[in-house]
Amino acid sequence: MKGGQSSRLWGRQSSFTVAALVFTTIFFWSWENNPLVISLLSAQEQFIMQNPDLLVDDPSDSSMLLNPKEELMEEDSISHLAEGKDVHETVKHSDSAMDRMNMLSTERQDENRVSASSSERQACNYAKGRWVADSRRPLYSGSGCKQWLSDMWACRLTQRTDFSYEGYRWQPTNCEMPEFQGAQFLRKMQDKTFAFIGDSLGRQQFQSLMCMVSGGEEMPEVEDVGEKYGLAIPEGATRPDGWAYHFPDTNTTILFYWSASLCDTEPINITDPATEFAMHLDRPPAFLRRFLPQFDVVVLNTGHHWNRGKLRANRWVMYANGKPVTDRRLITMGGAKNYTLYSIVRWLDSQIPLYPQLKVFLRTISPRHFANGEWNTGGSCDNISPLSKGSGVFKDESSDPVAEGAVRGTKVKILDITALSELRDEAHISRYSIKASDGINDCLHWCLPGIPDTWNELIYAQL
Repeated sequence: MKGGQSSRLWGRQSSFTVAALVFTTIFFWSWENNPLVISLLSAQEQFIMQNPDLLVDDPSDSSMLLNPKEELMEEDSISHLAEGKDVHETVKHSDSAMDRMNMLSTERQDENRVSASSSERQACNYAKGRWVADSRRPLYSGSGCKQWLSDMWACRLTQRTDFSYEGYRWQPTNCEMPEFQGAQFLRKMQDKTFAFIGDSLGRQQFQSLMCMVSGGEEMPEVEDVGEKYGLAIPEGATRPDGWAYHFPDTNTTILFYWSASLCDTEPINITDPATEFAMHLDRPPAFLRRFLPQFDVVVLNTGHHWNRGKLRANRWVMYANGKPVTDRRLITMGGAKNYTLYSIVRWLDSQIPLYPQLKVFLRTISPRHFANGEWNTGGSCDNISPLSKGSGVFKDESSDPVAEGAVRGTKVKILDITALSELRDEAHISRYSIKASDGINDCLHWCLPGIPDTWNELIYAQL
């Protein structure tokens, strides 16, 4: 009897131990995979948890994503205040039990196929695929879209003579990629507002979309509504903080707001004209906080302004929690940029449930192709042969792991353009820039029409 009791006791203890192990395993699995659990953490806690290797001090303050003086002279003049077959099946009814069973089986198979199809669409990775020649490109004329396209980015207006880079489109491996139609885009965006918020590469994407929607043709009926969004030219600046245009036929607004860091900035001493500006790493731009309820699609980008030279030029001082940053994990350029991305993505993720119509995309970093130096030390990008680096991207993970990590577990979508753009080094403005000095190459910005058109096609496909 004692042996039997001992055996039963040992069995209960073993069962308890096994149950505890199972419970612990489930708990940690949920912690890693449950977005609700993740969302309860602060942006800094999430950033530290998911990026432990990115928080060490780097004396050089540089990485593959952060390079000094990347925006060229063009952006240095911007105000420091400047900171989306029908299938019809015929089923013959029968009174027999066998026919009813067969019909039920068929319906279940159809449901499984629909479920599998939906799963495949959800799992679609638009960043995997290849560039293919397409005689229907470009989608608009680079010499004709003068209403929206800046001369400095219209390579057809420069001394460049080779435009073979215009004749390619991106073909994802397992995703449906509809042909972009400007009129259809406007119908899809009827009574909606589409907002780009970011740096000059975001501005390129904005101008690209304006040209794509209009087909490069003049549209005198389109209204400039920048004043509605406070987009006036700040004192001492050469350009406004952004642009906004309204298409009256569909009540569609497309706008761009310049926020190179995606941080909120405010003067530290408002009475001092030479004041420094607090660059709040954990606070979205005031423009975004103010107008987000009016937006339906938001596309964010940042990256190339995260260097010491830009911070000094703009008199930006990094702040977090309302105080100057002293945390050694955030004081580096890499740590500060990455923390900012996590902060703004988590804030937007908290806002999306309040505005069910809202779709938010975080665009990954646009690659630069300087060789043999920087923009001001003889760096160049002289290749004019398309796809000399190859035509395809085959990996599942993003080439911008910080952006990929920031959106993980949130409702913010990634617009992954880094690897596919990396293959197109021949499509930069290069030495044909009409504003830069002799010997200065622009291997950061793109010729338009060009690669930013593809970024917009990817958004169109996902809307």
